[in-house]
Amino acid sequence: MSVSDVRENLTYERFGVAVRELAQTIADDGYQPDIVLSIARGGVFVAGGLAYALDCKNIHLVNVEFYTGVGTTLDMPVMLAPVPNAIDFSDKKILITDDVADTGKTLKLVHDFCVDTVAEVRSAVIYEKSHSLVKCEYVWKRTDDWINFPWSVLPPVHRSGEAPKANKEAL
Repeated sequence: MSVSDVRENLTYERFGVAVRELAQTIADDGYQPDIVLSIARGGVFVAGGLAYALDCKNIHLVNVEFYTGVGTTLDMPVMLAPVPNAIDFSDKKILITDDVADTGKTLKLVHDFCVDTVAEVRSAVIYEKSHSLVKCEYVWKRTDDWINFPWSVLPPVHRSGEAPKANKEAL
């Protein structure tokens, strides 16, 4: 996978608009999730916004490691502990959320984890790329550009006097 020099720059303000528009699309479709399942870390922001907008109070989180840097990944995504108990999702309508469906491998992992125990599972993302293995039911924007998310463009904060660590995802 090569990283394009063209960047999609999402601001916090535009993110707010994106989440509300995405929520409206979901509501207009008549889908009312029982649980919003967030793929951490980027999906946490999307999940919180959608859960509030859709008046869904049940949010779960799954930690998945896949990206190790800009354009570099593990061979396959891996769920990290604590892994949710699939029994908690039995007969529930699940909305999986993430910031972007890039390769789609992470979304597929989480979807496959849920699909045999839930009543229904759908996915919502801010961005979806054309090469994603998973075609999400709800997408705010389709792009093949690299996306600069407002929560990951700056390096992590550090204690005063300590050297900052490089943010592998920025740039």
